[in-house]
Amino acid sequence: MNGIKQVTAVMMLLLAAMPVLAENRIGVVNLREAVFSSDAGSEFGDVIQGELKKEQESIKALEDEAKELQKRLKTDGSMMNESERSDLESKFQQKAREYQQRRARFEQAVNQRQQQFLQQSRPAVDAAMEKLLEQHDLDLIIPAEAVIYVKPDLDLTDDMIELLNAQAESGS
Repeated sequence: MNGIKQVTAVMMLLLAAMPVLAENRIGVVNLREAVFSSDAGSEFGDVIQGELKKEQESIKALEDEAKELQKRLKTDGSMMNESERSDLESKFQQKAREYQQRRARFEQAVNQRQQQFLQQSRPAVDAAMEKLLEQHDLDLIIPAEAVIYVKPDLDLTDDMIELLNAQAESGS
C-alpha cells in the first residue's frame, strides 16, 4: 500500500513538473543495477556468494528435510497412529520454523552487506553521475525506480556502468 502511495506521489510531482521537464534534458539511471553490474559489483557478488555458500547450502538442506517430512506426512500420515503423526507434524513444524528463521537471517545478512557495498560505492557513483550530467548535457537524472517508462535513449544505466568500470580501472 505504501508503494502505491509513493508511486502516486512521484507521478503527481512529475505531472506538476511536466512544463519544467519539457524545457530540461533528463536521463534515467537504475543505480542498483549499475552498481551491482559494474566490475566491482560483480566481484562483490562473487565474494559474498563464496562467503555465504556454506550457509546457503545448509539452509537448502534444511528446506529439503522439511519438504521430506511434509511429503511423509502427506503420503504416510493416514496410516500412522495419532502419536506417530503428531510427532512427525511436530518435527515438520520445527524444521519449517528453523528454515524460515535461518533464511530470514541469511537474507538480512545479504541485504546488510549489499547496503554496505552501496554505501562504499557512493563516492564513485556521485562522480560518475557528475560525468553523466556533463557528457549528455543533462539538467536532471532520475532513478529508474521512480519511472514507469523511459525511452531507451534516455536510459543511461549502461553508460553509468561504463563510467564506474573506468573509475575502478583508473583507481579514482
